[in-house]
Amino acid sequence: MPSDAMFADAQRHPYDSLTPDRVLDALDTIGLVGDGRMMALSSYENRVYQVQLQSAPDGVSETVVAKFYRPGRWSEAQILEEHAFAAELEQAEVPAVGPLAIAGATLHRFEDFWFAVSPRRGGRTPELDDFEVLEWIGRFLARIHSVGAARPFTERPTLDLQSFGTASKDWLLAHQMVPLDVQADWERVCTEALQRVQASGLPQVGQAGGIASLRLHGDCHPGNILWTPTDRPGGGPHFVDLDDARMGPAVQDLWMLLSGDRKQRTLQLSGLLDGYEQFRDFDRRELALIEPLRTLRLIHYSAWLARRWSDPSFPANFPWFGSSDYWQGQVVLLQDQIEAMDEAPLIV
Repeated sequence: MPSDAMFADAQRHPYDSLTPDRVLDALDTIGLVGDGRMMALSSYENRVYQVQLQSAPDGVSETVVAKFYRPGRWSEAQILEEHAFAAELEQAEVPAVGPLAIAGATLHRFEDFWFAVSPRRGGRTPELDDFEVLEWIGRFLARIHSVGAARPFTERPTLDLQSFGTASKDWLLAHQMVPLDVQADWERVCTEALQRVQASGLPQVGQAGGIASLRLHGDCHPGNILWTPTDRPGGGPHFVDLDDARMGPAVQDLWMLLSGDRKQRTLQLSGLLDGYEQFRDFDRRELALIEPLRTLRLIHYSAWLARRWSDPSFPANFPWFGSSDYWQGQVVLLQDQIEAMDEAPLIV
């Protein structure tokens, strides 16, 4: 378990000051007056609230979602690139939920926080065992990528082996986050897994003649897609939370929608690509990157939890993290990933 002593220099966490009154004060600075009804939404990286408004400028609904970015994670320029990408998607009539322009800006400053306000969108997690749903999502992912391919990010990072894999491994070991009774096994299997990633085509993404790199949603798991009934106007998928938008291969936005055994994943991928290729070609070489990308996410996830441990919401919501049992489980998962990377990629 991560030790509190490791964070003795952290003092109070920046989010400790973000009380409900402070949230309402922040909104008041841009002309949004809350009526006192507010609900925290599920988000660990940032703080996100659904707020009922008493008064607001024209064009702003009575219910909004306010997002307070984690201090120190993204620069102002990087956040504005996220907002610009969302605006491009909306202009292309892609159902991505982006920030509202209020008082001439989408990004606002209050004390130590950057924050943005978006319209509230309802919906449920999509039924990913429904071929029509997968096809529909695939069509919109292709449209997201068509917009994403128009120009690169200049401020936001790239999904790569170094930042997601090697740097995460090195940080965990340097900060002694892996218990000594598991450390040698985890370091060995993690190193072997990263060697497999190195041998894949991932390090060559974006190079001449290789797999293209483009602007991505970046974290396109089912929880970031809100599905509304298709018999209603505007029904279908709505893509939310572009906080992890970055450069990378197109398949990054597809593989997190796959689950189950190999046959199930093949059928799901077939549905996604049937829709995707109605609007955009898909490079089948990218299928060989699915397991390397999954491996990087596993390693990065452990480092993400460890780096955020000084945030009180993390020990409260992830009490199982850091134990020897957790890290033993990671050893098994990484061994499974080594085997998966040695298998032939999915074929569709």
